[in-house]
Amino acid sequence: MSMPALVILLHGVGSSGADLTLLAGSLRQSLPHADFVAPDAPLPFDHGPGRQWFSVTGITETNRPQRIAAARAAFDRTLTAIIAAHGLEARLEQVALVGFSQGSIMALDAVASGRWKIGAAVAFSGRLASPPPLAPSYAPSLATKLLLVHGAADPVIPPAGTIRAADVLESLGMTVTRHIFPGIGHTISPDGAAMAARFLAAALPA
Repeated sequence: MSMPALVILLHGVGSSGADLTLLAGSLRQSLPHADFVAPDAPLPFDHGPGRQWFSVTGITETNRPQRIAAARAAFDRTLTAIIAAHGLEARLEQVALVGFSQGSIMALDAVASGRWKIGAAVAFSGRLASPPPLAPSYAPSLATKLLLVHGAADPVIPPAGTIRAADVLESLGMTVTRHIFPGIGHTISPDGAAMAARFLAAALPA
């Protein structure tokens, strides 16, 4: 008997897994065969309620890659536990990551670094900020399909982050679909969610 596909939703800084419930409901309509899990990030948010994958206090373009590298162990433990609970350790092609903002940064790092050879990943309002080198020392799975979505009016992470990420990932040989939505800020728009649902329905085996 085939196992259901698994979609792991990764929230942004200062948020929680519960904040992605609406997105999960939207995606589930196109993925009735999939299970959805939205874990809380392992660290408490520095500046109030919520959680974070890594601290953004004093963060710069220079130190961000090191913080991502330091966050990998806890991130990988979180994913390993979820995937094992669903019996998909040997079927990673049935797993997708869907991230928003900091969650997207961690999702793109997971696939670009070659640590997680999953079926698909969707990055909303993200950037690729992994520590170099990405190639040839790293070996991402060229079978992983990627969708990068960003709002053109995002004041938090400019859409140039998605454009650069797509260029780098494509240079590694990965299959990337990118879309910049005019007039959209730092959020997941209904059109973006619908695009992700169509993408995942095609990318994940039924």
